[in-house]
Amino acid sequence: MLGRVQTLAAQVSDPYVISRTLSRREAVDSSAIEGTNSTLNELLTIEDHDDETRDAAQQVRDYALTLDRMLPRATREGSDVFTIDVIQELHREAMRHDPDYRDVPGEFKSEMNWIGGAGHISTSTYNPAPPDQVRVCLEQTVAYMRCDGMQAVTQSLITRMAVAHAHFEAVHPFSDGNGRIGRLLLPMMMATEGYVPLYLAPYIFANRAGYYDGLKAAQQRLEWAPLIGYLSDAVTGTVEELFATRAALQQLAEEWRDRRKYRAGSASLRALDLLIDYPVITLKRLADKLSVSRPQALAAINQLVEAGVLIERTGYRRNRVFAAEAVLAIVNRPFGAAPEF
Repeated sequence: MLGRVQTLAAQVSDPYVISRTLSRREAVDSSAIEGTNSTLNELLTIEDHDDETRDAAQQVRDYALTLDRMLPRATREGSDVFTIDVIQELHREAMRHDPDYRDVPGEFKSEMNWIGGAGHISTSTYNPAPPDQVRVCLEQTVAYMRCDGMQAVTQSLITRMAVAHAHFEAVHPFSDGNGRIGRLLLPMMMATEGYVPLYLAPYIFANRAGYYDGLKAAQQRLEWAPLIGYLSDAVTGTVEELFATRAALQQLAEEWRDRRKYRAGSASLRALDLLIDYPVITLKRLADKLSVSRPQALAAINQLVEAGVLIERTGYRRNRVFAAEAVLAIVNRPFGAAPEF
């Protein structure tokens, strides 16, 4: 599966391989695993038009923007990117709009935390590293991710992802947000080794029991096979989903082109490809992305509304938001479901 997606990436010029929207789906599902609930529609809307944004939506946007910043950096720097400072930076950026976070984002926990139970450590299911041991434990984690030992030769990428993820979550260095940061590190590990970074959170969200069981087996009994197998299944399922999404979006784009005649090189024709990555868009964003004037962008939007490609969501006369609902339906379908138009 990794070979299939690498072959695809070599054949296309799209930096997202499929769609920027998939990274936004990752942000939504990874946050939902931690109980921060927003929607893909809400996230894409606030990226263009963020009046009266809910706290949860801001947190999910922070996760998506952190992905945007850190994955290119991981590709450039390779495994050297993994340092204590970067772990703290990830947490600082991903947690800065969480109104319920009591500590300073990016700073390690100062009190003992625990996992599971009924609100008291006496009933916990797992106790991570105490505060005074966090830094030394996390140094071991980042050294492992940098492949400072023999693991680069003796272990596969998937195995190293499983071990690093279980170890990071076992350290649990922050008072909250550890799951989100641990899942951010997974595509970063892939990027550092030249692989297409896969977004595994939708698979994990749809198969949470196996995820928790795998972590528990690794952390409590040092049984690594369940988590390695789980991540292998996550990669396989995610690549299958990616190819299904790509095929559906290509079919959709072809169907859009058949709806009307477009002038060659026109803003409306060029917008069809853009909408795959930006299915929720404003006039200003469209004009900027296509490098056209606002009147030209407005003419393109009007043509696409007439063709049923876009719909207007707000009902406003100004600051209107338009959506390609068909793209959202494909990308936001339940994991494993067949795409529907």
